This record gives sequence, C-alpha cells and structure tokens, in this order.
Amino acid sequence: MGGFLFFPSLLIFITCATSSPANTAREGPASFAAVEAVQPQWQSFADGIGYFHGKTVNPRLEFWALRIDLGAPNTRVVVKGGADGDGTLSSKVSSFVKSNDLLAGINAVPFDVISAREGLPIKNMGLVISGGKLIAPVNPNYDALVFYRDGSAAVVKQSAVSSAEDIKNAVGGFHQILAGAETTQRTLNSEERHPRSAAGISANGGILYLLVIDGRREGSSGGTEKETALLLRALGSTDGINLDGGGSSALVLRYPDGRVKAVNTPIHGGISGQERAVAGCLGISSVFPREDKVSK
Repeated sequence: MGGFLFFPSLLIFITCATSSPANTAREGPASFAAVEAVQPQWQSFADGIGYFHGKTVNPRLEFWALRIDLGAPNTRVVVKGGADGDGTLSSKVSSFVKSNDLLAGINAVPFDVISAREGLPIKNMGLVISGGKLIAPVNPNYDALVFYRDGSAAVVKQSAVSSAEDIKNAVGGFHQILAGAETTQRTLNSEERHPRSAAGISANGGILYLLVIDGRREGSSGGTEKETALLLRALGSTDGINLDGGGSSALVLRYPDGRVKAVNTPIHGGISGQERAVAGCLGISSVFPREDKVSK
C-alpha cells in the first residue's frame, strides 16, 4: 500500500462546516465523494476535543469522529470493564457515560453475551486495564489500545503486554488496521461491511481519534476494515485499531444541556436506534468550552 494520496477531484465541496453538537444550529454531515477524499472539518465540542460528522457517496457511509488532545489540562481517559467496574456486568455505552460523568464514550472490547439488557454477567474477551488495575487479561489473538503513565498512547499486540506497571489504561479490540500510516495486510482482502467502532493515534501518541461508522441501515452500508483504516488516516491517525463493532457500535456524547445520547444510530437485533449492552468501554472526561470558544 502506497502513501496517502489526495484526490482533489473527488472532493465534494460544501458551503459551510458542520456544527458541533455544542451548538444549537445543526447541519448535515460534510459530504465527500469517497473515503480517500475525506478532509476533517473539526468543530469544538469541549476543551481539547474536536467533533466531525461526515459521509461519503461511494461507498455510502455516514460516520462521526472525535479528536482528543491527550495533553489538554482537563482531559482524562476513563476505562471500565463493565457496569460494576470489574468487567462482570453488561452496560450500554450511554449508561457508562452517564454513571461516570463523562463527555464521551465508545464501545471497545469484544465480549461473550449479546443482549440489550444491562446488568447481565459478561466476560471481556480481551485486555482491560483501568487506573493501573488489571480488570481483564490479554487475548493473544488480538491487539489493544494502551495509554501509558507518561501520557502517550499506542496500538500494541496484547501478547506484548506482560504487566500493567507502566500502563494507566488499556482496552483490547480486534486487530490493528493502520500502522505507520499504511493499511495493514489483513485489511487488503477483508470485504465484509459492518458498523464499525475504531480508534487511532497520532504519530507522537499525543492525539486520540475515536470513530464510529454506521451500517445496516439506509444511507450507510457499513465499512470494510480497509475503509475504516483509511478514514482513521484521513482524520490524522498514524496507527489505528478496529474495536468491537456490528450491533455494539456506539459513540455517545454528553451535550451541554445534559442530554446523553449516541450520535450514530446503533442497531441491535435489527432494531434501529436500539443500543446494545456491552463490556469494556473507553470514555473521555473534559470540560465544555466557553461560549466564545465554540466554533460557529
């Protein structure tokens, strides 16, 4: 796979940027002809956090993303293994955001019980480290997103994590799909389309990107692993991981008026808008910007 190529002829120009959910005026997503043409138009959501809502025409995808400055003074990463903190009870991402007073949250770790009911016994099928405490052990078949005590982040093989000594938080996912700004080998022959949740990091490990792609609904057919990797790269990621997806995919925000809701359309059991109860989640805590700092 060659380096990132920009195709200006593919870009569908729009007259104005999408509004942040922190604004009252809502506009449609920024539209682009193809994944390769996506150029993020970040709007301020909270201090250190940018928001972007976009779609592509071919293939038909709708996606939402956050850009998180891990070095921002009021920003912190929160990881939980389940509703009880020990990874044994299922919880919706929206409940995770509400109960931990977060601004944003996304599903992350694969798990063993598929249900919309919360509070069920559940097992994380991969690594979870929360506040330096090992909640769930590594799954050597998969990779993980790791947040180190020095403030940096990285995508690593779970089998390479021997202890939590230098790690503050970590969530397992499926596989690394972007490495050194190149799509990984496994993405080249993976053509299955699904709703996707994914995370990426910048070259210096200081910026975190969270991405959700809708699927299984009219207007958004779901992304392949390669398309997900290319979107992460377009957002600014150098390395990226495919998190648990399908009916589990949900990116939830807390709005300035107190509402907590998914920005995408989760689909559990074929029901549009029904959120699945999941296991390990990744959340972001920060503060809303002052009114004069919100992009108009």
